[in-house]
Amino acid sequence: MKTDDFDYVLPPERIAQTPVEPRHAARLLVIDRQHDELAHATFWQISDYLRPGDLLVINQTRVIPARVFARKDTGGRVELLLLRRQDELTWETLVGGKGMLAGRQLVVEGGPPGEVAAVLEGARRLVRFSEPLEPYLPAVGQMPLPPYIHTPLSDPERYQTVYARQPGSAAAPTAGLHFTPELMAHLQANGVRFASVTLHVGLDTFAPVTEDDPREHHIHTEWCELPPETAAHINQARANGGRIVAVGTTSVRTLESAARQVAPEDGKRGVVVQPFAGATDLFILPGYTFRAVDAMITNFHLPRSTLLMLVSAFAGRERMLAAYQAAVELGYRFFSFGDATLIF
Repeated sequence: MKTDDFDYVLPPERIAQTPVEPRHAARLLVIDRQHDELAHATFWQISDYLRPGDLLVINQTRVIPARVFARKDTGGRVELLLLRRQDELTWETLVGGKGMLAGRQLVVEGGPPGEVAAVLEGARRLVRFSEPLEPYLPAVGQMPLPPYIHTPLSDPERYQTVYARQPGSAAAPTAGLHFTPELMAHLQANGVRFASVTLHVGLDTFAPVTEDDPREHHIHTEWCELPPETAAHINQARANGGRIVAVGTTSVRTLESAARQVAPEDGKRGVVVQPFAGATDLFILPGYTFRAVDAMITNFHLPRSTLLMLVSAFAGRERMLAAYQAAVELGYRFFSFGDATLIF
């Protein structure tokens, strides 16, 4: 297995710069693994492919305004992208600026002073502030849109799912951006149920793999939680013959992390997942055996990314690359504000 095996050519004009309105009007590429077939629909029509008793597992994380600017004690300006909070005062950040060594003093523009507490890998730093930073973020922070989106976002809520509840992400779980309250009500009226997990999204998930062998790639941890109530819904749905449909790769990683907690004897009794809260470094590559996920809803992913490797593990690399090629030819919109796929 080589990283080049997960490369494909994407014309720049296929990268969506703005979201479709309404959300559920995005296109949907349906990938049927059993019959090796593709179908084309709108996201609203996803109800045609779901059955009563299916359980959609959604990630209720909320994106924080994680891009902030600060001044170093030398006067120079530096950009901080908040990746995850370590404790009340300390954040793991991605810094854009020179001279950010341990001990460097800085002051957030419109916010508190801080200090580089530790130098991590690459551009990552631990920054400790003099007081909690969260109260300042609504005023001083900006929405951290991906670098391939160049069009300003007029409404920051458009980069949030309609069910976002738990602040903590540096990026949106973008598969969920296609859901509207109307669509969710429509699905529930048809017997489809929803259950929530939380995974606070960092940036490693989206980063290209630079190693020639993807098995040598180091993926950083992300915090996730699958609560007892959700575990009960998942185990009951599977017992009743329903499918567990992960909405987004973040839900996939949370579900599969929780499935790894199941003892063998419980698995024999039909237990699919155990409640779980903690850090996950699960890196899903082809050859992985999925334990909890029967189907997934996800967007189109970057070439050579861990996410393209994940969906290839689920559906097969050749099938996914052929589907992506068809999507390019048919004018589908790619990445965060782009169209969706349903793989079952």
